[in-house]
Amino acid sequence: MQSPTKQAGPNHVDYKEVLAPTPFLEHLDCYCLTQDWASWNGYKVARVYDTLASEYFAIRSTCGVMDLTPMEKYRVSGPDALLFLNRLVTRDISGLQPNRVTYVVWCNDEGKVLDDGTIFNLDGGHYRLCSQHHQLDWLLISSLGFDVTIEEETHSIAALAIQGPTSYSVLSAAGIKDLDQLKPFGILNISVNGIEYMVSRTGFTGDLGYEIWVDPCHASELWDMIFSLRERGLFDIRPTGLGALEMVRIEAGFILPGEDFNTAETAIRADHDRSPYELGLGWLVNFEKCYFTGKRALVAEVGRPIRRKLVRMCIEGNKVPTDAFLYDRQGGSRIGTIKSCVWSPILKTNVAMADVIYTKGNPPKKIWAEIYYQKELEWRATWAQCHISDKPFWAHRRSSLTPPEKF
Repeated sequence: MQSPTKQAGPNHVDYKEVLAPTPFLEHLDCYCLTQDWASWNGYKVARVYDTLASEYFAIRSTCGVMDLTPMEKYRVSGPDALLFLNRLVTRDISGLQPNRVTYVVWCNDEGKVLDDGTIFNLDGGHYRLCSQHHQLDWLLISSLGFDVTIEEETHSIAALAIQGPTSYSVLSAAGIKDLDQLKPFGILNISVNGIEYMVSRTGFTGDLGYEIWVDPCHASELWDMIFSLRERGLFDIRPTGLGALEMVRIEAGFILPGEDFNTAETAIRADHDRSPYELGLGWLVNFEKCYFTGKRALVAEVGRPIRRKLVRMCIEGNKVPTDAFLYDRQGGSRIGTIKSCVWSPILKTNVAMADVIYTKGNPPKKIWAEIYYQKELEWRATWAQCHISDKPFWAHRRSSLTPPEKF
């Protein structure tokens, strides 16, 4: 993408002009010292507002606020809403209670993942499905034969993610009550100064955090309710962009479609898409429930040794292994690729998501990354040993503690 700050030329596209503003953009623009903007589902969002370091440590040490409005959102309602969603996703959601959220994936008939996301049970037979990519066409095709109504509400719901150790204290000070009883993946419907908000204890950071959903016409009131605390000097609250989110989601071991794997819709060549088992998401597949899309293919796959898998990986040394090839140094063969990676300031190590070839269902015993890096305008190469991690790199106890501790 061409930077919007570059001088206009004959083929210049000013992304500041063509991208749609979110309801929070007027406020966010004042904080964006870098003017480094990107497109997220056609909306104008910031990669970095001030410095990447300050935004990262806001999420990990104080409170970071991110505009979630561009996230794809769909309202599913009608007599068959639950039946339809349970047919769509691989997980059994028949027990999803009102005012609760759950994480899901859905596949095509070949058992390859189309996207991942969250389902909100809004009560009264209404559900909200949030996804990374546009899914309306697939949802409408999949709903044939069901008595359901599917509405895209991406543009009719504004949202902010409030994440970090002080997020509970910030929202409590802002006037949001009863947060002390809200458990992870729970939903709270509240009214503050006559405005209705939905608060969910969800996030993409692996830390304590919340997401607040509101009608776009009240976005400014939501913003002022939170950032007035910063203006009064009560809390350190910072807007955070896509760059900081990328860092913390890798630390938390969360995958990102389109970055860590090709979705079934976008993959062009055979064997370049991935199943839930190849993404380490086999725990989201439930064969005990009735038929769901891709079940037959996944039943056949689960009986075979896995051939490749997306894994969490720590890489020794301080050279970031961007797009590095992975090798089995014993056999000398290439056995994988780094998909996304970051130097973790808080863990003091390189962490990554990597696609690794397995042999007879087992990973290589010793994995090495071939890393190319530039030093003083000269390209160099080095090797670094890699270690697969079965657990997220960052998982703080405060993310699940109820009630959360005040800071």
